[in-house]
Amino acid sequence: MVHITQGDYVGRSVIISWVTPIKKYPNTVRYWEADGSDKHGHGLGHKHEHKHVAHAITTTYRYYNYTSGFIHHATINRLKYDTLYFYELGHGNAIRRFSFRTPPEVGPDVPYTFGIIGDLGQTYDSKQTFEHYVSNPKGQAMLFVGDLSYADSHPFHDNRKWDAWGRFVEKSTAYQPWIWTAGNHELDLAPEIEENEPFKPYLHRYHVPHKASESTSPLWYAIKRASAHIIVLSSYSAYGKYTPQYNWLRQELQRVNRSETPWLIVLLHSPWYNSNSYHYMEGESMRVVFEPWFVQSKVDIVFAGHVHSYERSERISNVRYNITNGLSIPVKDPSAPIYITIGDGGNIEGLANNFTEPQPLYSAYREASFGHAILDIRNSTHAYYTWHRNQDRESVSADSIWLYNRHNFPHEEKSGACTIV
Repeated sequence: MVHITQGDYVGRSVIISWVTPIKKYPNTVRYWEADGSDKHGHGLGHKHEHKHVAHAITTTYRYYNYTSGFIHHATINRLKYDTLYFYELGHGNAIRRFSFRTPPEVGPDVPYTFGIIGDLGQTYDSKQTFEHYVSNPKGQAMLFVGDLSYADSHPFHDNRKWDAWGRFVEKSTAYQPWIWTAGNHELDLAPEIEENEPFKPYLHRYHVPHKASESTSPLWYAIKRASAHIIVLSSYSAYGKYTPQYNWLRQELQRVNRSETPWLIVLLHSPWYNSNSYHYMEGESMRVVFEPWFVQSKVDIVFAGHVHSYERSERISNVRYNITNGLSIPVKDPSAPIYITIGDGGNIEGLANNFTEPQPLYSAYREASFGHAILDIRNSTHAYYTWHRNQDRESVSADSIWLYNRHNFPHEEKSGACTIV
């Protein structure tokens, strides 16, 4: 159950997390820089005698009748940019070895490719989505928009499902950072079995670098990676005026430097624009609070999950609306983000195939199919975005669009479909 994520604000640090089921030790990770012969990750790095050691913070938790193993989180600092590292866990005959590549140094024209998945779960469809992503060689890091294990869909929130999910995704999460967002299935609130602490299993298992962006909670934070500034929000924490999340987001948007990180991306769980009858308008109260800031800051894209289908919006906003003028219809707005709902990872509840008809003008493309997406940032002005359905070959994109950066190149986009890249 090994997973890694970015460990600082700028990409020179990695948090490595793993579980030992019986013993607390060893709670260290050994790591070293790959030498020249290992450049592509084929070698094992034996030439490097000197291995660095990082010590983990170790935690455990109880949930109803379940006791977790020892959960370790080790932060490795001062790594070189754009460098392959090996790391190993365990000792003796039980050593497991993995690798990761650090991102390039933060800069405006640095190309980088993100995968995007939401609402993954661990069903047959989940496995198809995950295998499809892993065999699509482009993704260098994963933007995950919430709903991981769906343990809470089982009797007594069966926390063994958290362990099973960690093993299921390990062949990606151990090698590339997954940027975590908390969804409603991470809440794990169950007063009927006296479990009253929200997000308990999730917060013990998944550490994020929230303090690096001056956040007071791991549920909302920001990182910079290559040419992107990524903001993670919590749909299920307070966000009204003057709450900690509200105050933090206001400050974080002021810290964004578009000449350094031109791409401004937001991850949250409950979509603000959704033309499906499932979870319709559930994100509305958060939209009302934060949408004016997103338009003013010229956010490029907002990724959400929650609705178990796929939808991409036009660049629209509803900031003109107030209770007296009645202007309650979203309108085209070149400063607004594109909203993408990608809650089609696999989940446990099936597809949300009940779209409202007719398709509203703000909805550019929608389809009830499972899949994943790729955001291929090319430079400071252009990024190529594709959505890949499980039933298609990896090279086929059911939905695709060239995205133009809102800060540097705010032209109107034209979307394509069914392209082979």
